[in-house]
Amino acid sequence: MPKFMQRAASVGAVVVGLGLPLMTRAISFLPSGIDAPEGIGTENPATVTVNIIEWVLGILGLIAVTLILYGGFTWMTAGGEEKRIETAKGILKAAIIGLVIVMTAYGVAQYVFEQLLTATGGTAS
Repeated sequence: MPKFMQRAASVGAVVVGLGLPLMTRAISFLPSGIDAPEGIGTENPATVTVNIIEWVLGILGLIAVTLILYGGFTWMTAGGEEKRIETAKGILKAAIIGLVIVMTAYGVAQYVFEQLLTATGGTAS
């Protein structure tokens, strides 16, 4: 994996790790006794978490599809050069594996949240 992709993945993991609790209102930077502005924080934290997970998986799926298109373009413009064709094949394999992982993660997340709602008697909003 190229260094810039490792750095981007690291930064993304830190942003999600630090931002997820804030976005789900697990922590708040507002001093005690001060209410959030109207309309902020009125969603159920479980709903916010599901929305964030769906958003992140959607972005990852978009990235995987973009990489598939890029790999196909690279292969089409290789002009018979074996090195570029092998590079394109590698990109396509990695992108397809990534897309399968994202789709599987989405399915698992949906299943887990459905089971949690069933077990707790909650409702999806």
